[in-house]
Amino acid sequence: MEFFIYSTALKTNLLASALIDYFRDSNLAGQAIVVILFLMSVVAWAVMFMKYADLSTIEELNIKAAKCVKSSASLINAVSSVRSIPSPYSVLLKEALNARSDAGNCKNVNMKITMVENALARGLARQISKYEEKMTLLGTVISGAPFLGLLGTAWGVMDCFGSMSGQTSVTLQQLAPGVSGALLTTVAGLVVAIPSVFGYNFLSTKIKKMIVDTENFAGLLSDKVTVEAMSEDSPAVATREPKQTPLVERVVKGSAEADKVIDFSLDDDSIEMSNFDDE
Repeated sequence: MEFFIYSTALKTNLLASALIDYFRDSNLAGQAIVVILFLMSVVAWAVMFMKYADLSTIEELNIKAAKCVKSSASLINAVSSVRSIPSPYSVLLKEALNARSDAGNCKNVNMKITMVENALARGLARQISKYEEKMTLLGTVISGAPFLGLLGTAWGVMDCFGSMSGQTSVTLQQLAPGVSGALLTTVAGLVVAIPSVFGYNFLSTKIKKMIVDTENFAGLLSDKVTVEAMSEDSPAVATREPKQTPLVERVVKGSAEADKVIDFSLDDDSIEMSNFDDE
């Protein structure tokens, strides 16, 4: 184990010394590009760590706000619960209720619902832009670092061959330092871009998931506002219709009355006929 640690440390020292030698062998443009790439690497790692921490905090706050909204009887009660939670869900809830209060004088329920949905759409767009903050900077590092490295390599090779154009014979020992120094910029560009690509993809996946969750929460708020608006505008007491006699009972009753009339008429006829016979 100690031998492995010693050999690893020795290789690391050799690599560091080799990189320093390559940096010294580079021309001024190559050295400047390597310094720029080092600064870009620091910025990329800082953005990745800070963005992951911000997204994790926002996700935890959104979960707390969603629980408060689901456990509340109405949106008005939910506002008081999420007031102390600085999350995008809280902002969407406040904007939905503000739009609902602004449309309080409107008698058309559909117009109220449309105003709330428009407010939620605007708030959702703002929150999505906050989710995607600093991702453009990380994407710029990913796309720009390899090209800067390639520029330094091409410039270094051009400078190396140009400085030896006046010599009649050139050996490999004379070309090797300049070429190795020129290739250092390409390596530096790839070292900056490759970890940034993995971090960018990971953060992009997390952001997409959070955007979908936020859109679903905005839809939930729209549904709750619609239900509450419809319940407020519906009549409090429904008019009670008079009780109607069932159709079968009406038919039976009508047939019974008809039978009574027929029997009555036959009785009269029989009485009249008996009186006529007596005479």
